[in-house]
Amino acid sequence: MFKANYSKVRSEIGDEQLRLVAPSIFAAGAMQGVSNRYTFLPTSQIIASMRQEGWAPVHAEEQRVRAEGRRGWQKHVVNFQRRGQVAVRGEYAVEVVLVNSHDRSSAYQLHAGLYRVACANGLLVADSTFEHISIRHSGFETREVLDASFRVLEQLPRLTASVEAFRARTLTPAESHAFAESAIMLRWDDLQTAPVSAAKVLWPRRTEDAGSDLWSVFNRIQENLTKGGMKDYTRRKEDGHRFARTRAVTGLDENVRLNKSLWHLAEALRRGELPGAQN
Repeated sequence: MFKANYSKVRSEIGDEQLRLVAPSIFAAGAMQGVSNRYTFLPTSQIIASMRQEGWAPVHAEEQRVRAEGRRGWQKHVVNFQRRGQVAVRGEYAVEVVLVNSHDRSSAYQLHAGLYRVACANGLLVADSTFEHISIRHSGFETREVLDASFRVLEQLPRLTASVEAFRARTLTPAESHAFAESAIMLRWDDLQTAPVSAAKVLWPRRTEDAGSDLWSVFNRIQENLTKGGMKDYTRRKEDGHRFARTRAVTGLDENVRLNKSLWHLAEALRRGELPGAQN
């Protein structure tokens, strides 16, 4: 039986908190030096319009930057849930994820996502399942972003169906091992020099994730790879020293890439198309 920690349920956040975690959302203009063809539309205006249409911002963060000239305009992410879904007690909530910047490093992007309550972890769905929507900063209006968000919303029932298909697919030990090895290579490229083994990546952090169905295995792998904190005592470097604990994935671009790639692997495994996943 699933037992969620409902203190981790996301709630709607206001502008004051958004300013604290991602000031770039409230940029007053585009970064100096962008093309005169660049259409500036602050993310804050999009958020205000999304709120009017029933979308509640529940999470936000911005990219870490070293160049002072980009600070305040850098890439940022805002997660939205339908206001009627916010704080609903369930295993997961479907989300629309908005990615944008005011330094010309990113178009407006809208992605389908899931938020798992048990581990306070967000997932992004691969473009092979739900194609993300991208709107360039050139002659567009707020309404385009809002209309795009509703196109994503129309796909969300299919997302729930995908989760149920993952649950219905029981994996053999060989399939789980192949999935874990393929996932490790998404982050470290080489199985021999990776700091963790497939067995470690498959290790469940909580009892409700210990199943052999694809949904459980996917969530174990995704959380272990993205949240870090793993130390595999069976692994050693070439010089004989042990690896340090793995670090969490904190970069926005890498988080998007890794999440979407993991979902793509899971879909391939569900269809029986993952190389090496034979009995």
